[in-house]
Amino acid sequence: MQHFASDNCAGICPEALQALLAANDGHVPGYGEDDWTRRVSDRLRALFETDCDVYFVFNGTAANSLALASLCQSYHSVICHELAHVETDECGGPEFFSNGSKLLTVRGEGGKLTPEAVRKTITRRSDIHFPKPRVVTLTQATEVGTVYRPAEVAAIAELAHAHGLRVHMDGARFCNAVAALGAAPAEITWRAGVDVLCFGGTKMGLPVGEAVVFFDRKLSEDFAWRCKQAGQLASKMRFLSAPWLGMLEGGAWLRHAAHANAMAQRLAAGLAAIPGARLLFPVEANGVFVALPDSVQQGLRERGWRFYTFIAAGGARLMCAWDTQPESVDALLADLRELTS
Repeated sequence: MQHFASDNCAGICPEALQALLAANDGHVPGYGEDDWTRRVSDRLRALFETDCDVYFVFNGTAANSLALASLCQSYHSVICHELAHVETDECGGPEFFSNGSKLLTVRGEGGKLTPEAVRKTITRRSDIHFPKPRVVTLTQATEVGTVYRPAEVAAIAELAHAHGLRVHMDGARFCNAVAALGAAPAEITWRAGVDVLCFGGTKMGLPVGEAVVFFDRKLSEDFAWRCKQAGQLASKMRFLSAPWLGMLEGGAWLRHAAHANAMAQRLAAGLAAIPGARLLFPVEANGVFVALPDSVQQGLRERGWRFYTFIAAGGARLMCAWDTQPESVDALLADLRELTS
């Protein structure tokens, strides 16, 4: 039975697994000095069409926390959406690794920041008693499954840079955003003004691992030491990096993301015809957020379905993954129809 609680529930996609097994051959240098890590880093530079600096860490919490810490001092602040993962689900990681940088939360429709909301937060106070704004962080795709268009990213980045702030992008589901937009990765990152991207690998089908991509190499000074100190420097780095090669060569990352997005659209279309089900946000990536009666939620759980309700104002979050099958979507919808009839 496939579940919709998270795209983390899915296994390793075949392309990533094949590359992982291929890397398990003989002795090679450790700590990132291997050919696999060099090849993947070069492949990411080609993907983004720029000479970026690339690091691999074990998980998204480390990627976001260490990236933000590299942009901040302890007396700085980070502007984020009130639903951002760095605010709600990192267990204080960004504050811990930055030695105390404060997160300033902002509201915004559809999980998105707006230039006006960011401007108000930046200019609200400038006295020495208030943590100085230093970074704006965007989540792409957002925590409620919406997607920033290139122009939206650019407008926020332009404002941030005009005020001396850096722009970080939490891209746990970056591949789904790229697939949804049909845009080149460069167009929604560095060309739009993003300084550093945390490119999510786990949710797109890797066994483990995220890539931290610095488009401004000056910002990555000493980042390798941050990774080491935080326990994020893999001794057998090839097993973090090699699966990326399997995903990137041949475009598997984008095909799988497009499939997950298509399954979310299939699910949303089915939900629209179910009495008592109300979509809470536009379905633009691979997440569907729906309000369901408590009795229906309980009925789904009794039938073995797993999903989360701690996000999206009490609604049910239904995530589709790279391997979500149409039959699984249809089975969930069939149970929903029975429970609401």
